Amino acid sequence: MPDQLRYDSLGCTAPPGIESPIRTPNIDAFRKRGTLFANCFTQASVCSQSRCSMFTGTYPHISGHRSLENLIKPWEPNLFRSLKENGYHVAYLAPRGDTFAPSVTELSVTEYGFLETPQLVPEFVKKPDSDPANPANGDDVWGRLFYRGLRNGKEVVDYDEAVVRSAIQWLECPPDDKPWVLFMPLVFPHCPFQVEEPYFSMYDRSRMPGPLKPESKTGYEPRYMAEIRRRYGTDRATDDVWREIKATYYGMISRLDDQFGRIIKRVDELGLWKDTISMFFTDHGEYLGDHGLIEKWPSGLSDVLVHEPLIIGGGGLAEGKTVTAMAEMVDLIPTIFEFSGIAQDFPHCGKSWVPLLCGDAVEHKRYAFSEGGFLASEEPLLEQSPYPYDIKASLQHEDTTLVGKAISMRDEKWTYVYRLYEPAELYDRVADPAEQHNLAADPSMKELIGEMEKAVLKWLVETSDFLPFEKDPRWPTVELKTPREQMDERCAKGRSRERKD
Repeated sequence: MPDQLRYDSLGCTAPPGIESPIRTPNIDAFRKRGTLFANCFTQASVCSQSRCSMFTGTYPHISGHRSLENLIKPWEPNLFRSLKENGYHVAYLAPRGDTFAPSVTELSVTEYGFLETPQLVPEFVKKPDSDPANPANGDDVWGRLFYRGLRNGKEVVDYDEAVVRSAIQWLECPPDDKPWVLFMPLVFPHCPFQVEEPYFSMYDRSRMPGPLKPESKTGYEPRYMAEIRRRYGTDRATDDVWREIKATYYGMISRLDDQFGRIIKRVDELGLWKDTISMFFTDHGEYLGDHGLIEKWPSGLSDVLVHEPLIIGGGGLAEGKTVTAMAEMVDLIPTIFEFSGIAQDFPHCGKSWVPLLCGDAVEHKRYAFSEGGFLASEEPLLEQSPYPYDIKASLQHEDTTLVGKAISMRDEKWTYVYRLYEPAELYDRVADPAEQHNLAADPSMKELIGEMEKAVLKWLVETSDFLPFEKDPRWPTVELKTPREQMDERCAKGRSRERKD
C-alpha cells in the first residue's frame, strides 16, 4: 500500500493513446498477471480518513472519520481485527500511526513493526548545476511545493526499505498452523518529493508532461484552488519547476516499483503465488501541479486525488483482466471476507468484488462516492500544523468554508460534486477526463443535476447509520439491589445507630 499514488502514474494506467513517461515494469507485470480496476475510487482524499474508511468498510460521514485525528476506535469493528479474531495471523510490518486509536493495534494485529530497523537517512545534497532549488531554505517556492530533491543514496535504509526487507525476511518463515495476512503500508511517493540515485536522474526533465494549467479551467472553480495558489505562491512555479517535481515524483514511484518487484519475486520463488492473493492499492492521489496545486486538500475530490489504481492477482484469479464497473474501496472488506470464508460480522457499506474477479459480472455499483471537508462550526477541531503544512492548516482556520463539506459521485459518464458552501460541479468523464470544464451552470444540464442531487440524498439516507448486528435484551438482568432492599438496609443501619446511642 503506497501512499499518495496517482492513478495515472503507472505504466499500466497511463491514459489511452498516450505513451507513459514513467517506468514501472514490475507493477505492470503484476497487472498482466491479475485484474486492474479501472473505475475504483477511494472514499476520501486524505490519509487517515481514507484508511479508516476502507478498513472499517464505512463512508467517512458514518462514524465521523473526517479528520487526521479521529482514528478507528476500540469499539469499532475493522478488517484486521475480524481477520485476527477469525483465526488469521496478521503481520502489520510498519509502525504507521494514522489508522488505529490507542489500544486498537493490539486488538487487531498479531505482529506490529519492523524486522529490520530503519536507519537515519543521510543529508540531502544540493541539486547540480545552477538550479535555484535549496532544500535548506523553507521560504522559497521549492519548500512550499514540498520539494527536497536529490538525497544521498549511500546505505539508505529508510522506512519503506525497512518494511520491504522485513517482509522478504518474514516470507521465509510464515506461520504454518494458520492462514496469514502480510500488510505493508509504505510512505513513498508521499511528499516531500525526494529520492536518491539512480531514481533521481532516471527521468529526462525536458520530456515530463506539464501540469493542467489553472487558466484552462472553465466554469466555477472551488475557492480553495485559487486561495492555495495565492498563499503558496505557486504562480512562481515555472514549467521547469513543475517538470522537476514530476520527475522526482516519478523517480520515487520507480523506486517503489523496484521494491514491489522484489516482494513478488520472493513470493514466486517460495511458490506462494497460487496459494495467496496479492493486492496493490493506495489511500489517495496527488495534484502534482495540476490546477497549480500540490499535495491534496481535505475537501478536494478531483479525479487525481480519489482515483484508485487497484490491482489484484494470485490465488488462481484471472490474468490480464480489466474491470470497468464502478467500485469503491469500502468494498475491500466484503471481498476479503468472502475470499477467506469469514462470515459478515458487522455492518458496512461494501459489496464484494468476487463476482467481478471470479465470474462474468460486468456491473457492480451504479455510483462511486467520495467525500471530505468540515462544517464551519468544526473549526476548533481542525488540525494545527508546523511548516511546511502551516499555510494549509491556517487557511482552514481562517475561512473554514474553504474546506467545507463536499460529496462527489461518479458513474462511467459523469462526475458530480455537491459542496455545502459553494456551487456544484459537473464534469463529463468521457470528453473531459481531467475535469477541466465545469458544466454545472449549463442550462442543458439542469435535469441531469437534479437526478444526481436526488441520488446523493438517497445515498445519504441509505448510509446515515446502521443497525448493529448484536441485539440488546429489552429487559436486561441488573446486578443491583432493589430499592426495597436498599431501603431496608438503610433503615436497619439507622435503628442500629439508635440502639448504640
